[in-house]
This record gives sequence, structure tokens and C-alpha cells, in this order.
Amino acid sequence: MNQREHLQTLLDETREQFNQQLTRLLEQRTALAPRLNEAMHYALVLGGKRVRPFLTLQVGQLCGANKHSLERAAAAVECVHAYSLIHDDLPAMDNDSLRRGQPTCHIAFDEATAVLAGDALQTLAFELLSTNDKALDPTRQLEMIHVLADASGDRGMCGGQALDLAATGMKLPESELAQIHIHKTGALIRAAVQLGVLAGHSEAQSYRAHFDAFAHYLGLAFQVQDDILDVVGNTAALGKTQGSDLHANKATYVSLLGIDGAKQRLHDLHHKALHALGKIPYNTQILEAFADHLLNRDH
Repeated sequence: MNQREHLQTLLDETREQFNQQLTRLLEQRTALAPRLNEAMHYALVLGGKRVRPFLTLQVGQLCGANKHSLERAAAAVECVHAYSLIHDDLPAMDNDSLRRGQPTCHIAFDEATAVLAGDALQTLAFELLSTNDKALDPTRQLEMIHVLADASGDRGMCGGQALDLAATGMKLPESELAQIHIHKTGALIRAAVQLGVLAGHSEAQSYRAHFDAFAHYLGLAFQVQDDILDVVGNTAALGKTQGSDLHANKATYVSLLGIDGAKQRLHDLHHKALHALGKIPYNTQILEAFADHLLNRDH
């Protein structure tokens, strides 16, 4: 089995196991409002590439983290990601009708239920991270909560989304466009990696900055790739409406740099991400292969 086949097998197995974990997580909760829990399950479990939890799990394993601590951290990251997608798709935001190849949450249910499902998933993330964990140093566990909160709020993902909405119809300099996506998309990817490191052993903390640099460049490159695919991809493969950013008159790397310029920026950021990994004295081949896979998607 070559590296690519090994990675694909690992991705498939991780996705299946993680989806089972998420299903058990929701099924074990007493459903005070069954329709709300159904919407949470719909948004969290059905579909998704699991990019962020895969990063948490793989980085954590490299850093010697406890398996159950990692699983909770990965689930917390994905809960925040799912909540953000529900809210991004709402009519007041991006007004999308398709997500992960299925009707968006507010279409499948209704707007009020979708808003509440997003709210509930966000708070579930911090319930998971704050659960007593004897395998984690309390100070490190508190730092994990802080990292995810900082990445999710006004100085992270929400702030990036606000900047993105304000930039609709505008032609931004690349520095301002990068600020949008460093926060809107990149912040949660960085948090996913940081949680994996923080859950690890003490020695691994020495390399936290290098892991963070890898995640920073990977997150920005991931958004550049998404902008490119919005133009050259297709709806069936993307799992969301192709051309939605163009139709919404969003500021994107393609609108700013053109297709060729965006592809060059993607290449440069990819190189920087791999360079950061090269400074970490662990076997990072899986992370390198994952970055290659993520940023050279042909769909």
C-alpha cells in the first residue's frame, strides 16, 4: 500500500469511527426537545470531511495524548464547526440551501430550530472540553478551553465572518482579504491543531509554535483552494452550491488575483505549511500527506 492509499484508508476509518462517536454522544443525551436534538444530529453527523477533528487526532497522537482526551477535543472542534455552518447558511448570512450535498439545516427543519441547533452545538463543545479529565493537567485543560473560545468568538471565526459580510461587493487588498480568512476559516483549523498539542505530553509543548505555523498556513491555503473550487468545481462534488461566492459578490482570492494568481498563492502557502512541519522532530509524514491531499483536491 502506497502513501496515498494508506492516507485514504486512514481518512475513511477515522471518519467512520468519529461519526460513530458523534452519534453515541448525541444518543446518550436526554432529549428535552427531540426535534432540536434531531436537528443537532442532522447538522453534526450527516456528512463532512472531518478535516478539523482529523488534525486534532493526528497531532495529538504525535504528541502522545490520551485517546479519550483527544476524542473529546476533536468532537468539541467539530461541534463548533457544525454550529458555524448552520449559522453561515441562514438567510440572514449566506442564504445557502445546500450543505454537504443535503438541504441546509434551516431548509430541512426551520430557521428557529436551526438557530437553536447551532447554539446548542456551540455550548456542547465547551461542555465536552470542560468535563473532568484525569488524564489532563487542569492548567492545560483550561488552556484548551481558552484556545477554542478565542478561535470561535469575535477575535476568531465570528470576527472573520463579520469582516466577510462587511466586505461583500468590495474589492479588497490581499492583506485585508487574508485577515478575513485567517479568522473565518483559519482560526478553527489552528485551534484543532493546538488542542492536539495541548492534550499531549510536556515535551511536545516545545513545538507548539511550529505546529501552529503549520496550521496557520494550511488554514489560509484551504480557503484559497475553496475559492478556486467555487469557480472551477461542481455542485455535486463540492456538496454545496457551486458559484455561491461569485453570485453573492463575495471577496475571494480568485476575484482578487484571478485563477492563476490564486493557484500560485495556494502553492506558496502549501510550501510554507510543509516547511513549518519540517521543524518538528516527529514523524509528520501523515500530516504532510494530509496537507497534500487537502490542497490538491481534484473535486
